[in-house]
Amino acid sequence: MEGSKEVVLRVAESKQRDVGRGKVRIDAEAMKKIGVSVGDVIEIEGKRKTAAIVWPAYTEDQGMDIIRMDGLIRKNAGVGIGEKITIRKAESKPANLVKLAPLSFTISVDSGFVSFVKRRLADTPVVEGDNVLIPVLGQAIPFAVVSTKPSGIVMVNEETTLTILEKPAEAAKVPRVTYEDVGGLKDAIEKVREMVELPLKHPELFKRLGIDPPKGVLLYGPPGCGKTLLAKAVANESEANFITVKGPEIFSKWVGESERAIREVFRKARTAAPVVIFFDEIDSIAPMRGGGSSDSMVTERVISQLLTEMDGLVGLFNVVIIGATNRPDIIDPALLRPGRFDKLLYVPEPDNETRLQIFKIHTKDMPLAKDVDIDRLVAMTMNYAGSDIEALCREAGMMALREDPDAKEVQMRHFLKAKEKIRPTISEEMLKYYKAWEERSKQSLRGKSPLINFI
Repeated sequence: MEGSKEVVLRVAESKQRDVGRGKVRIDAEAMKKIGVSVGDVIEIEGKRKTAAIVWPAYTEDQGMDIIRMDGLIRKNAGVGIGEKITIRKAESKPANLVKLAPLSFTISVDSGFVSFVKRRLADTPVVEGDNVLIPVLGQAIPFAVVSTKPSGIVMVNEETTLTILEKPAEAAKVPRVTYEDVGGLKDAIEKVREMVELPLKHPELFKRLGIDPPKGVLLYGPPGCGKTLLAKAVANESEANFITVKGPEIFSKWVGESERAIREVFRKARTAAPVVIFFDEIDSIAPMRGGGSSDSMVTERVISQLLTEMDGLVGLFNVVIIGATNRPDIIDPALLRPGRFDKLLYVPEPDNETRLQIFKIHTKDMPLAKDVDIDRLVAMTMNYAGSDIEALCREAGMMALREDPDAKEVQMRHFLKAKEKIRPTISEEMLKYYKAWEERSKQSLRGKSPLINFI
């Protein structure tokens, strides 16, 4: 039977215009082999089975044997970028009953909300166990498909009975951030994937070669440029748990409690592996010792405890540590040695292409007027960080609401007014500072063993 034919393809990330639309792109040859046309439903089999609507590949992807899918479909299939999946033609059935539950928090449900969700899911193939995202007031709320009748691949239609539970399904420990949520930063994503995702998903590769994978990665760069988002995305795509440690939360006025907090973080990590430990603002936890501050003894004990946990007697298996900082110059040098933070990765300010992607992400669910020129906004936002652009888009929406509570769209003038209020946080002096620090660090290591490995 033609529908039973299968094709194995390599997973690639979706382009921004396709994110959240429940479709995948494959080339004409793959369509022909499995006997499908544009708009048909296919079954995708990775670690689990899910479904999506097939669309033609982009011209540059023809003959590449890849399938482009967004992070949600990858999550539902249990695969990551670069992995192989099997696709085949699927016959979907009309759904008699679909039951959903929120993933993370309790919600209030009424008939109007049920109707809204049903409209959003119309003609979307779903499978029991899938996650779906429903945009509500500019925020995508994740739901789990608890059950369907009949079983298998079903399509929601007007006749479907949709039940939405108010209490959440079991809370996920993995952040639901995908690589498509990180605007641009292609080089940074590739390098972090190599250093973090590969060791967590395929530790056997390193074992076969008799080498230890990188233990830690330090992300540094201007504030608001995606360091935290990048760490969350790599944890999600690696199917790893995620432990966040914010610097100021570690310290306690009680003697010994700060060190105990560090030990507790690593104890949890060992029991929850595979796991990514993310130290946000790590410069506040581990500043350079000998600074002479009044709490220097507490700080030095915390740094010593952190160093012990990272490369002490008790090993870390399937645990990767990511640190983020805006001030790499004040971090204690002992942390930047092999076996601790092996790699240093600069997360740069957004260039034109990156800003374009960030605007597309934050205006994806925004009703834009025809006069909104995203390319013009990109050109006008030089030195804007990703967080600045997010704030600008939000302020433009608020401007429209202040002007008219019943506003149906956001116009270009709202963006221009918002730009007058939201100023860029990145300056030329800031960029020169990071470049100068990298140069000083490299020069200080000439003639010595290469302790700091910049990538």
